[in-house]
Parts: sequence; structure tokens; C-alpha cells
Amino acid sequence: MIVYVNGESHELSGDKKVADIIENMGLAGKRIAVELNKEILPFDQYQNQLLHNGDHLEIVHAIGGGQDDTFTIAGIAYRSRLLVGTGKYKDMEETRLAIAASGAEIVTVAIRRSNIGQNPGEPNLLDVIPPDKYTILPNTAGCYTAEDAVRTCRLARELLGGHKLVKLEVLADQKTLFPDVAQTFVAAELLVKEGFDVMVYTNDDPIAAKRLEDIGCVAVMPLAAPIGSGLGIRNPYNILTIVENANVPILVDAGVGTASDAAIAMELGCAGVLMNTAIAEAKNPILMASAMKKGIEAGREAFLAGRMPRKRFASASSPIDGLFF
Repeated sequence: MIVYVNGESHELSGDKKVADIIENMGLAGKRIAVELNKEILPFDQYQNQLLHNGDHLEIVHAIGGGQDDTFTIAGIAYRSRLLVGTGKYKDMEETRLAIAASGAEIVTVAIRRSNIGQNPGEPNLLDVIPPDKYTILPNTAGCYTAEDAVRTCRLARELLGGHKLVKLEVLADQKTLFPDVAQTFVAAELLVKEGFDVMVYTNDDPIAAKRLEDIGCVAVMPLAAPIGSGLGIRNPYNILTIVENANVPILVDAGVGTASDAAIAMELGCAGVLMNTAIAEAKNPILMASAMKKGIEAGREAFLAGRMPRKRFASASSPIDGLFF
């Protein structure tokens, strides 16, 4: 049977109980909280609660600022759930400082628009984001056909010495910058067959997102709103549906405008958020990068904590028993 533990699938054989999972994770006897299929499981039921195919477990413990709460892309674990781009900054120094303030570990580069590999003496983007410190994520920004996107990824692989991790985006038009989903399917299939690890930009359509996962993409990245719009998450229930049905990381990509937008994405259960314009076009990009980092962390912790249910009417937070009037 397949059981999902903290968002990752595990194949189990025989009768297994929640206590078995806890023991295998090295958490036996430690202060933890367990959620089974979105319901809190009391600790005295761990030993008796049998697991069934398709069960979803969330096992959490107290941590300092989310530092040990990692997610995995293409076999590599990352602590920072904020991914950032490198465009639209006023200069290389602002780029460097903003990326550092964001705490990002994955940084996107638009191969055909960056200044990687320019003449000696000119500023080089790899001096700002050295590959020994950051995971460089080449993307196919500006591509409007599957053919152009695939060619760009091949060039990126050559440029970066066999680099396999890429961000695929195939755009439909210059006005909306919405994805051309049909062309994205074609490009994704070709790239996966060629051995690329594909993180793919798409619209917030749960059906399209699932198909891209089935094609073999290592992460699916639905838009929150049009690229560079700063409108925030327009269809949170679509994003939630995508997350609930996914077996790969789901990262919101495009449309985030401020830290509260990033927090909402994380509260929906997304593995992370990728952004560029929201930081680069802020009045103070470095301060905004710091704010985005904190918004991501707060949203993730809120998701792990599990928010209170929404109620139509008031519910007193203080007991009414013992009132003296």
C-alpha cells in the first residue's frame, strides 16, 4: 500500500500502524503532533491506529524558524522554500544583496537574456550567484514554442556543464504571458525523455498540473496570477486542489506581489514559491526580499500548525463557568 508522510509517498507492506512510522522516523518518545487525513490523532492512539492505502500523515515537531523543514527536488533537499529570479534589478550589487537577503538556495537564470559568458571584464552573473553556493535554475523565459524551449534547455545544459535541472515555460502571447499548455506538454515530454529534471510553469488548472506530473516533471509550478502582475493568488481553491492531488512538489510561480501573498501560498500547502518582480520592483528590493523570506516561513509554519476552522458565529475564548455576575 502507498501512504503519504509529510507530503512524500512511502510503499508499505503488511499491517502497519502509525507508531511504526513514528519509530522508523526516529521520533518515538519525542514530543510530536500527528495529523491523519487532516484530523488530529491523539498520542494514545498511535499504537493502535492501522494505516490504509492512500492515508496522509503529517508529523510535526517544534523547530527554530523552519530550518530543518526541507523539501526535495530531483533528489536534493532544500531548506529555503523561496526561489528567486535575477532580472529587473538596477545592477549586479543589488541583485547580490537581494538574493542574499531572501535566503534562497535556488536561483533562476534566463539563459538568452542574462550576461553569463560575456566579455572579460564585464559583470558576470555567475560572480553574483556562484554555482558552488546556489543551485542555478536555467529557465526558458521568452520561448513561445516547444522547439525553442527545448533548444534553450540544451544550450543551458552545455553552458553549465551537463546541468540537468531546468525550469520550463512556454508562453502563449506577449500580452498575458500565460502558458501555452499544449506546447508545454510537448516540450516537457521531449525534455524528460532526454534526461532533464523539469520544473514546469503552467496555469492553475488541476488537470494540466496532474498531466505534467504524469509526464515526469520533478515539480509543477502553477501561476498565482499573470507574470509580473503582483495580483496575488487569484484562484486559491485551484491551487489547493493541485496540491492535494500531487505527488511532486507544487510551487507557486508568478503573480505574487507582497509577503502576505507568499504566506497564503504556503498556507495552502505549496512546497515553495518562485518570484522575481515582486522583489526586484519593490521600492526597497533588499528589504522586500527579507520580508518574502519571513512570509514564506510564517506561511509554512501556519500550514504545519493547522489553522482553526472557520465559524459563522462568535466563539468565546474565555470560559463562562464561574462568572460572578
